[in-house]
Amino acid sequence: MIPQIITIDNLEQAAAELLAIGVDPAGVRLMAPKAVARVVKVANIRPVAANIIKQEMLSFGGETATSYGSINHSVPATDILIIGQERHFSLLIEKLKAHQFGLPQLAEQLFLALKNYNQVPAPLKIKNQEFVFGERTYIMGVVNVTPDSFSDGGDFLSPPAAVARAQELIAAGADIIDIGGESTRPGAAPVSAEEEKKRVLPVIEKLAAAGAIVSIDTSKAIVAEAAVKAGAGMINDITGLSDPAMAAVMAKTKAAVCLMHIEGTPQTMQVAPAYSDVMAEIIDYLDARLAIAGKAGILLDKIIVDPGFGFGKTVNHNLTILSRLSELKVLGRPILAGTSRKAFIGTVLDLPVTERLEGTIATVALSIANGADIVRVHDVKEIKRAAKMADAIVRRKKDGEKS
Repeated sequence: MIPQIITIDNLEQAAAELLAIGVDPAGVRLMAPKAVARVVKVANIRPVAANIIKQEMLSFGGETATSYGSINHSVPATDILIIGQERHFSLLIEKLKAHQFGLPQLAEQLFLALKNYNQVPAPLKIKNQEFVFGERTYIMGVVNVTPDSFSDGGDFLSPPAAVARAQELIAAGADIIDIGGESTRPGAAPVSAEEEKKRVLPVIEKLAAAGAIVSIDTSKAIVAEAAVKAGAGMINDITGLSDPAMAAVMAKTKAAVCLMHIEGTPQTMQVAPAYSDVMAEIIDYLDARLAIAGKAGILLDKIIVDPGFGFGKTVNHNLTILSRLSELKVLGRPILAGTSRKAFIGTVLDLPVTERLEGTIATVALSIANGADIVRVHDVKEIKRAAKMADAIVRRKKDGEKS
């Protein structure tokens, strides 16, 4: 019989595999941390600190990779890859607390990153509904009350048409309806706050009065505040707090918040997007926005993060983000993925926006497999089915549990 090579991503899976072969519970507690391997990348570490980390990990049976110049201090700083099992990281974190050179602070950061990565985000409340993550994927349906959005521009420009479309999406299984009054497609012309409010407020009022969970897709604080007063329970800011007044509005309204990464503005973002490490830069950007939000008084448990598919990214950038989406889990917040009908799908499949459903389904399924908690889509009925199937695989109950 050929040996199996199994994949174990977390301590729960490790414990399940050990118990399945009859390991004693005490042995499970001892061995499960040895069965989960991690590679953690830390940027810009001084050689003296990098060498200490390397020595400590070697003493535990782990490893640390550094640049060649860090050995003789011929470089001012180095990125490092810390390689080991969960137990190695636990030992390392304790040891680093006793060192100098900023290592106690790094120990705290390592502890938090690993803790966040290993656990499901805490439940998040939007209006009177609690969203419990880890059990299923939530669906955000898109309704653009605009003449020029890339996919549905002009289709739902009148309030009655937009409300009717939102009701269709809710009936098809949408948990949240995201209402936008300004196109954010590449090169789109900005609109005034007054025009944006004129488009979205009547729609939000009608939907909220009917009990729908509504999100306002805006980067303007004045629009966000008016939308929450009209009944929106969530502010979806694709510019990640570019409006200096936005954080204060979010804190004041106590609405749920989605902070997205964008490179540039909708007018400039696709001119020549470039990154040295797209995921590292997205994580740093969002981490900085979380810090700004915290200082403004926004509760951490009200925030969702979004890597911003298509917003200042090439096709390869988008594909990289999709394949490495789980790296966002170090932030400890629910992850929203908005790939629906995006241009990178059209480029890969050589298809117009009206024929990107199958490509969207593929990206949604992989987003869920790689850690997405919420998906933002136009085709709710079809995506709801695909997400349910993906959830059955990714979030399945362990053998022996009742379904």
